[in-house]
Amino acid sequence: MSMSDPLADMLTRIRNALMARFESVEIPGSKLKVSVAEILKREGYIRDYHVRQDGVKSTIVIDLKYDAANNAVITGLKRVSKPGRRVYVRHDRIPRVMSGLGIAVVSTSKGVMTDREARRQKVGGEVLCNIW
Repeated sequence: MSMSDPLADMLTRIRNALMARFESVEIPGSKLKVSVAEILKREGYIRDYHVRQDGVKSTIVIDLKYDAANNAVITGLKRVSKPGRRVYVRHDRIPRVMSGLGIAVVSTSKGVMTDREARRQKVGGEVLCNIW
């Protein structure tokens, strides 16, 4: 059975793993999911990730990050653009998540990037998700 929204599945797996206090979570791989995982690592929301190849299939293993009090660094994940309703914005209309405390992941013509990078490069695109 094919999945209608693989990115929403990734966000839900991360959310569930954080609530269960798992050290890591495994997600079926794709180029888009690897790009989102790279952004999460670069912005400090996860410790690390790596891609495991099993023949043709790939799996992304994300090492989750917790603070000293064992609270998750990621407090919220929200899918913005969905298969039934795509959300596209110009560079000057990209939303600020939690007044700049969170990030919006935007898929642009120059690749997947954060809202700040998209504003700096003056490119708009599809708002994939918000993370705070």
